[in-house]
Amino acid sequence: HRAAIIARMRMDRAKLATERLNPRTRGIDRASALEIVELLNAEDHLVAPAVAKERRKVAAAVERIVSALGSGGRLFYVGAGTSGRLGVLDASECPPTYGVPPTLVQGIIAGGRRALVRSVEGAEDSAAAGAKAIERRRVGPRDAVVGIAACGLTPFVRGAIDEARRRGA
Repeated sequence: HRAAIIARMRMDRAKLATERLNPRTRGIDRASALEIVELLNAEDHLVAPAVAKERRKVAAAVERIVSALGSGGRLFYVGAGTSGRLGVLDASECPPTYGVPPTLVQGIIAGGRRALVRSVEGAEDSAAAGAKAIERRRVGPRDAVVGIAACGLTPFVRGAIDEARRRGA
């Protein structure tokens, strides 16, 4: 049953733009260094308009996080692979940058600490592991949990978010 669910999720992911080849960068492996930089720069220019379309949702999320922190809660970033690493990196910068305790903002990555420096294949496929990570940190109603996933279907992240919601976060 679990294998069928994972196979279906992989098929669903294959339909997403984040999981398909980008036709605008086709042939990048044969491009000159300048052409590669120009292609990547052109892709970078697509980010600001995409974020602008979601600005109200981002602002609402920020307000909820501020409310959670203001009520004594914590902020957790949850991700897998690069997304998870970026969450852990951001969380690790909060104490020295803002003078907050390291427990206030925490990063959770599928595969644990070793996944910070080495790919842990398959770690993102376990919703149960995501839920367990939230359980281990005793996430509660005052906390905020932010899932970081380009496609929005990463089982580890979804499991963590589902468990956080179940706990009232």
